[in-house]
Amino acid sequence: MLLGIFAKTFAASEALASLEAVRQAGYSVAQFNLACLGLPSMPDAIAPPIARSVAEASQKSGVAVPAVSGTYNMIHPDIAVRETGLRRLAVLIASARAMGVSTVTLCTGTRDARDLWRSHPDNRSAEAWRDLRTEMAKAVALAEAHGVDLGVEPELANVVDCAEAARRMIEEIGSPRLRIVLDPANLAEVVSAEQRRTIIDRSIDVLADRISFAHAKDRDAAGGFVAAGRGVIDFPHFIRGLRRIGFNGPLIAHGLRESEAPNVAKFLEGALRA
Repeated sequence: MLLGIFAKTFAASEALASLEAVRQAGYSVAQFNLACLGLPSMPDAIAPPIARSVAEASQKSGVAVPAVSGTYNMIHPDIAVRETGLRRLAVLIASARAMGVSTVTLCTGTRDARDLWRSHPDNRSAEAWRDLRTEMAKAVALAEAHGVDLGVEPELANVVDCAEAARRMIEEIGSPRLRIVLDPANLAEVVSAEQRRTIIDRSIDVLADRISFAHAKDRDAAGGFVAAGRGVIDFPHFIRGLRRIGFNGPLIAHGLRESEAPNVAKFLEGALRA
């Protein structure tokens, strides 16, 4: 398992400077975001030299860049918003190989029209699921055409809010290009330590054959997000579960400040050795 971090954790606004900051903080992998280049995360266009600059920076810095963020609200109640998101996702997918990236990461969205990370009662409706399946099928078709994987992250606030919903999505879409990003802090909010471990174990087992990336952020006792090592997530237990299924992909830290990055790297390195 290699240790990674979100590149946009760092203030640098150029590909090489961003990845050098990643390396200097103690990480060998970055999940990239076009915001690191001073662009919108989901731009309307990506010039070929811009895309190539990411691959060149990866080679020069020695920091692997296996994934780029392509998050938009896939079940937004306004169809026009979904259409704009899908069009921008198509731009990102078409440029992924030039960036040296093999995976574009997604979330599955929420019926909340204002906040992508806020739950909504209609997320559990049959109509929300139908819209997700339709939108995801379009995204997968784009990914298949360009030889790119899609990494989908189950999130409590989104329509795919647990491992079982993610497995249903995988089975209904039926494409090997659909992969999973698993973050233990996104699987439960305020529960006991034993419940958290049970949820983590079940999620790993249910999604074992599709997990390409693991994320590492934490929750405090009140349910808020904090940097890994400052909350209640049992990371050694999470890592043991991943190793049990033979996972050897990146463990990527996020939800932290730039100043916290070196200490989080040390914490996660210790968890990987435990």
